[in-house]
Amino acid sequence: MLLYNNADSGNCYKVRLLCAHLGLELELHELDVVDRSNRPEILGQLNPALRVPVLVLDDGRPLAESNAIIAYLADGTEYLPADRYERAQVLQWLMFEQYSHEPYIAVARFWALFGVVPSDEQRAEKILWGNRALAALDGHLNERRFLVADRYSIADIALYAYTHLAHDGGFDLAVYPAIGPWLERVAAQPGHILITD
Repeated sequence: MLLYNNADSGNCYKVRLLCAHLGLELELHELDVVDRSNRPEILGQLNPALRVPVLVLDDGRPLAESNAIIAYLADGTEYLPADRYERAQVLQWLMFEQYSHEPYIAVARFWALFGVVPSDEQRAEKILWGNRALAALDGHLNERRFLVADRYSIADIALYAYTHLAHDGGFDLAVYPAIGPWLERVAAQPGHILITD
């Protein structure tokens, strides 16, 4: 399979991490996240949103959006529950990650990594809502080992990707006592890779 990837992207990392757990080989095609001038030429026929990651299956079919990709790859594996309710809970966390978590934590990190200087209001908004997302995650993890059914799943992979990098964007994870041990449990899973791998 071919993955249009960016090494700094937590969304791309989710796909690489799950593939590492599953023992699936990926051919990586790196794309710049700042200079996107070649995106229409490269991704135009694969993903109308022109975003990475995009996974091209061995039969040539493309699949975009990180959480859709990991849900597809996890289907029929231990990383996506067979139980209907538990599966819906996983989907709930995937949606939370993209709607309430990633837009704040990932964007604050992007600004820091690439030298973007937001207004004070923009920065305050990202920190406020990012901390609300982290507080919700921390509250749910209190007295739980993993997000759904006490088992490691793609819900954990999706939230781990940017949470473990939140400090890059100026978030203090030390104030969330359940998050640190959860991050350690995720990192201890067989086949775990770092974002830099």
